[in-house]
Amino acid sequence: MSDLTSPTRRQVLLTSGTVVAAAAVTAACGNSSGSSASSAAGPATVETADMSVGGGAILPDQKVIVTQPEAGVYKAFTAVCTHQGCLVSSVADGKINCACHGSIFSAADGSVVQGPATSALAELKTTVSGGTVTVS
Repeated sequence: MSDLTSPTRRQVLLTSGTVVAAAAVTAACGNSSGSSASSAAGPATVETADMSVGGGAILPDQKVIVTQPEAGVYKAFTAVCTHQGCLVSSVADGKINCACHGSIFSAADGSVVQGPATSALAELKTTVSGGTVTVS
């Protein structure tokens, strides 16, 4: 006779699978606390020489992207996609791309060019001094 208070092997396996799946989703999509560059431990910086016109640089540790939409014009945005919180993956040809679900944002103003995202990337303050862009 089995003990009715003990879980069955099937219950243990199902519970374990659910926990693993939840952990994977949480890790892949980041947190939902709305963290952005303002929560980074100090200002983010990038050298202007590291960015081509229409391109930019992603600073994953600070969750920031810096772009150069026009020669000598530098913009910064949160690098957290507004669709489901993934970090954007690349910037080229004036577009910021998120590989998670295919959202595309404008490198000039952070607006949505292609969904599924429906909200723009938040713009951040930049300061250019010499050959360095600082995001605060």
